[in-house]
Amino acid sequence: MRDELRIIYYIIRKDMRAYYLKPPAISWGILFPAAMSLSFYLRNPAGFGELAPGLLALTVLFSTTAMEAVVINFELRVGSLERLLLAPATFGSVLLGKLLGASLFGFIITALVATAVLPTCLDRGFDVVALLFIVITSLITFSSLGALISVAVKEVFEAQTLGNFLRFPMMFLCGVFIPIQTLPPGLRHLAYALPLTYTVDGFRQALGGTGNLSLVGDVLILTGFACVFVVPAVALLRRRFA
Repeated sequence: MRDELRIIYYIIRKDMRAYYLKPPAISWGILFPAAMSLSFYLRNPAGFGELAPGLLALTVLFSTTAMEAVVINFELRVGSLERLLLAPATFGSVLLGKLLGASLFGFIITALVATAVLPTCLDRGFDVVALLFIVITSLITFSSLGALISVAVKEVFEAQTLGNFLRFPMMFLCGVFIPIQTLPPGLRHLAYALPLTYTVDGFRQALGGTGNLSLVGDVLILTGFACVFVVPAVALLRRRFA
């Protein structure tokens, strides 16, 4: 167990230094959600406080999935992930190290964005403990999604394409900019089948608003999504080396 924990620690440390703490990764995690939110802010400055939960949710989504899918796929291509398995390390510990590295990076980026966003919510208050719960659960969930994307394809550009295929529909269906209740029934059902819906709902409640589910319900559903993503990701990674 101690050796596995050391392997996980060094994977996180290596990934943070080699990939995540670089200007392109930081800018992608911050600039894209900020640009989308700025466009809606310019349209309706008075309603920016209502956009805060969606902005934080987008930051979590992009800061975890955008880089992680590329990182794992790149290491599979060049063979460095295979060298990790010769440590020896299990498939589960390698994937867990990758997940936690992406989650840590996402937490840093989300904290930076939250510092700018939370003052807009001071008039109604926010729950710090609830905010931490939904942030951590969402980070793990979307890191798991990024890992699944990365091991499901063979090329880096395929990982990027598949990631965008999943991210962009979630942006517009999961209550980030448009309330789910205003969607047509078919799209509304689809929205509830996507994990970002529960992240937005949890953020909305943590920031003093009302949600469609309880915060505990959002956390439990996101945990279920994380399990759904992790199990096939480990199986696919094992198959790549079979």
